Amino acid sequence: MAGLAEWVSLDARAARPLFDQLRTQIIDAVRDGRLSPGTRLPTVRELAGQMGLAVNTVARAYRELETAGVLETRGRFGTFVSRVDPADTAMATAAQNYVETARALGVEKSAALRYVESAFD
Repeated sequence: MAGLAEWVSLDARAARPLFDQLRTQIIDAVRDGRLSPGTRLPTVRELAGQMGLAVNTVARAYRELETAGVLETRGRFGTFVSRVDPADTAMATAAQNYVETARALGVEKSAALRYVESAFD
């Protein structure tokens, strides 16, 4: 559990709030495998103490991650990385809706993919 505080790097002078920096770094760690599904995270108070943060900062990051489905709280047992990446579900649903819309409009696959690529640019 102490490992989280060892690699999370927050910048109090950055434009983004500390809770958001923590939130995005946890998401990145889940995606790249540093935090695998089922991993128990430090309690809000433990992590706040380890990182020198306000308890409310960590609590907000955890709460937003739980709302997004990245973390799950199991009562007194603690907070854990969810077993399913919510991005997988959300992106699969969005992709399915996009394909259905493209087909309804008669847009071919290659043209539909160009729309997606240009949206990223």
